[in-house]
Amino acid sequence: MQQRALLALCVVCCLGPVSMAQTVGLSGMLGGKALIIVDGATPKTVAAGDSYKGVKIISTQGDQAVVEISGKQHTLRVGDAPASVGAGSGVGDSGNRIVLTAGSGGHFFTLGQINGKSVQMVVDTGATAVSLSVQDAQRLGIAYQSGQPMRVSTANGVVSAWVIKLSSVRVGDVSVHGVDAVVSAGSMPYVLLGNTFLTHFQMTRANDQMVLEKRY
Repeated sequence: MQQRALLALCVVCCLGPVSMAQTVGLSGMLGGKALIIVDGATPKTVAAGDSYKGVKIISTQGDQAVVEISGKQHTLRVGDAPASVGAGSGVGDSGNRIVLTAGSGGHFFTLGQINGKSVQMVVDTGATAVSLSVQDAQRLGIAYQSGQPMRVSTANGVVSAWVIKLSSVRVGDVSVHGVDAVVSAGSMPYVLLGNTFLTHFQMTRANDQMVLEKRY
């Protein structure tokens, strides 16, 4: 429960050129230290003056942290929607390339947006559709019960579910609009980034890196 509450506060920024996108999330503050997530990896507590994976914490105050990446400073705030900053990338959803790095267990986690609100996702090529729990749908303000009802099998048995259409799903500065999704009454620690999103991309993988190139 504590982990889910923490993930709900995540914020992502795409830092650097689109071709070398790096995701940095400010998921919380622990005293004077910033709790950051870099490229979907396990959250790391970093004190002012220290660096982690190329991200240096300059200062912290309240729910904000000033960070430095590649010589440029950016202000991150807990709870803000993801933003695209840095050289070669502008604010918006005009990008066409997503670069993800495998986390623990070889899974590809990322911080993104559904209908403009932040969520923690994991790439799941075995999922037919983008899938999320009732709890996440309620937090995101999705009227899931107006969708098409169905039943789905889970590890804990058969549960109720609803087929809906999301206005947008965004990772970094890349958005896909009108994405079919399934809201399940079962427990889910993350949103599954399934094939109704992934089929819009050409996927390549090398070692611990996955690259998604948008199809046109």
